[in-house]
Amino acid sequence: MWGMGETGAARGRPRSFDRDAALAAAVRLFWERGYGATSIGELTEAMGIRPASLYAAFGDKRSLFEEAVAAYGRTPGGSFMGDALEQEPTAYRAFARILREAARIYADPSHPAGCMVITAAVNVAPQDAGVGARLREVRNGNIEAWEARLRDAQRTGELPERVDPRVLAGYFATVVQGMSQRSCDGAGPEELAEIAELALAAWPGERQG
Repeated sequence: MWGMGETGAARGRPRSFDRDAALAAAVRLFWERGYGATSIGELTEAMGIRPASLYAAFGDKRSLFEEAVAAYGRTPGGSFMGDALEQEPTAYRAFARILREAARIYADPSHPAGCMVITAAVNVAPQDAGVGARLREVRNGNIEAWEARLRDAQRTGELPERVDPRVLAGYFATVVQGMSQRSCDGAGPEELAEIAELALAAWPGERQG
């Protein structure tokens, strides 16, 4: 994905930097520090570009962040929940996989701890309320997808009729968000895995698989 360089659109020169690598650096910085605590100067330093290149290639900080959130969603750390819902044959197996993979991924030392969609929303200033709303939208979208999967499980008899799929989805979302925070506070994969198994013990239906 190449575009105009900061030397001028008329010349049509390609950018003198790797756009994907620069975006990956922005993802990592937003993930590590959050949106509000990350400055343009810190972004350009991490991305290895000048401010003019950032604005030409990505727009403003908010636009860069939106693209970073989308890029994060395509990484293993951002896509594992959706993959589990799509690939596992039962709801129990899907949620077991989500929780167990969250324990491993959130505490992986090769990248910042936790989930970017959760951690990047911390301390968002009032003037950046739209950023917080966007991340909240993503998180609520996940809960809606989880609720839909649980309703399907209820229709097929995997979950008892007495269960409220929305409440159960909210419960697992609360556990996952808590695991993200615990990893940021230093919890390792072993502790998070134990939390995941404890949460799974609350599964109200027959554990298929």
